[in-house]
Amino acid sequence: MQTGKDAIYSQPQQVSGFRFDDSVAEVFPDMIQRSVPGYSTIVDAIGQLAGRYATEHSNIYDLGCSLGAVSLAAARYVEAKSCNIIAVDNSEAMVQRCKRHVQAYKANTPIEVICDDLQNVHIERGSSVVMNFTLQFIEPAKRDNIIKSIYNGLAPGGIFILSEKLRHDSEQGNELLVDLHHEFKRRNGYSELEISQKRESLENVLRAETFEAHKTRLTNAGFDDVILWFQCFNFASLVAIKN
Repeated sequence: MQTGKDAIYSQPQQVSGFRFDDSVAEVFPDMIQRSVPGYSTIVDAIGQLAGRYATEHSNIYDLGCSLGAVSLAAARYVEAKSCNIIAVDNSEAMVQRCKRHVQAYKANTPIEVICDDLQNVHIERGSSVVMNFTLQFIEPAKRDNIIKSIYNGLAPGGIFILSEKLRHDSEQGNELLVDLHHEFKRRNGYSELEISQKRESLENVLRAETFEAHKTRLTNAGFDDVILWFQCFNFASLVAIKN
């Protein structure tokens, strides 16, 4: 499906908090590829992991599915019989486009797309649950309960995949990673104005945590092992295993 080029912050404007509205949904593939280093690698590997851990009659959950990239990647790799993929997002603009993407792909593994708050989703018979750059947009006080609910809904041997923008635990280290990320965006064609205004729009909307904070939360929820399998600058993806 054709999408436009991200020019949302290319002109001076009164910047408001970032929202996953129609304007973002329309340019999201371009935005994410030019803003998140290693995004394609992350999505494909998540698909591989979902396929590897999929079991018969299990469910794969894509929480915060946006346009369905993770769900479609999982559908390419899942071979287990009677396995379902459930894609959830609370943005109507994203969900409507996601449904069109799923319909166009015609995956062998069924993908159900739901518009709802992920906190309303009851996880059951989960072989994999994925939050790909989603938790960072949720109020920190709610995160413990969300992760515990995911753990409870996973079958033994199931996995939780969490991709997040990380905050380094020292100011110096954090600024270094931020500078590297901003240079990545410059090399992908974003202007200084776009970088500055996007950063302002995400302030108090995207609330990043350290790797240790995520690991502690996952361990406290009951996960037996937490593996940092990908990191580029301040973007990372973890796999937590429920043995």
